[in-house]
Amino acid sequence: MRLTQYYFQTTKLPLTELMLLAVAIVWGTSYGLTKEALLYTGVFTFIALRFGITFLLLLPHVLRASWQGLNKDWVRSLPTGVILLSIFLCEVMGIALTSATNAAILISLSMIMTAFVESLTRRQWVSKPLFLTSITSVIGVALLAFNRLDATERFSLTVLFDLNSGDYLILMAAFLRAVMVTTTKYLVEGRRITSLSLTAAQSFIVSLGAIVLAAVFNGVVFAGIRIEYVSFTLPSSQDFWLITVYLIIFATLFAFFAQNYAVRKVSSTKVALLMGSEPLFGAVFASVWLNESLSAYQMIGAAMIIISVLYISLKNEKE
Repeated sequence: MRLTQYYFQTTKLPLTELMLLAVAIVWGTSYGLTKEALLYTGVFTFIALRFGITFLLLLPHVLRASWQGLNKDWVRSLPTGVILLSIFLCEVMGIALTSATNAAILISLSMIMTAFVESLTRRQWVSKPLFLTSITSVIGVALLAFNRLDATERFSLTVLFDLNSGDYLILMAAFLRAVMVTTTKYLVEGRRITSLSLTAAQSFIVSLGAIVLAAVFNGVVFAGIRIEYVSFTLPSSQDFWLITVYLIIFATLFAFFAQNYAVRKVSSTKVALLMGSEPLFGAVFASVWLNESLSAYQMIGAAMIIISVLYISLKNEKE
């Protein structure tokens, strides 16, 4: 009986950790849905709609919390909104140019990057296990991007890699995520601003920035794809709005509240690591929803990244 009680006490996950794992599931499904939503509208218009509606939904809370004096440090949230806008520009354009599976797995490198960024800000070098898992993850990314073997070579293998512009944008988004989590913790930890108000401020900046960019880059073609086509009529597709509502409620309102809440409770690296199962859910969802498939080499690469994430997460928990 005592052994059973000890097991449950030591394996029980606090609310913060459970919220972050839920974010991983939601964000894992968001890549395939975002890719489908972009069939109906432009990149910047989609971002403006998603975050503009999020801000309007949170506005009553912001006004009430401000009236109660809980948001006196709201100015400190503004830089995080600019970083978040940059993240979504890279992510959404990247998703438009690469597969949802690649996007979900490549973005997982933000966990390793967060550890490095946090180590640099604390002026303390990363641990040996983290260094080894970083190398393993890089090899996994290389295998994930593996394109084909030259069948004409009998005695040697010509390995060709095919990281396209979308993949590079996703990698940039991964780095910006690391900067985002670390910066948010530095700016708002211990400050007077509610987590929902922080999410609202970030959403407002992202939406406003996307509206400006939609006007500036309307009709611009990037990597063979027209990234924006502003229309005075909103998409009428029921599928588009169902996807948008899902992303607003779960992938934006809940997800960013959970991240902003958690970053005040635990380290930036732990926040990133606990969301490490995101690529697994993203790959599974893309396979089921979009009928995307992974080659044997890509599956090995994905497994290496996921195993690295799980190992360092468990190591982090024990230390």
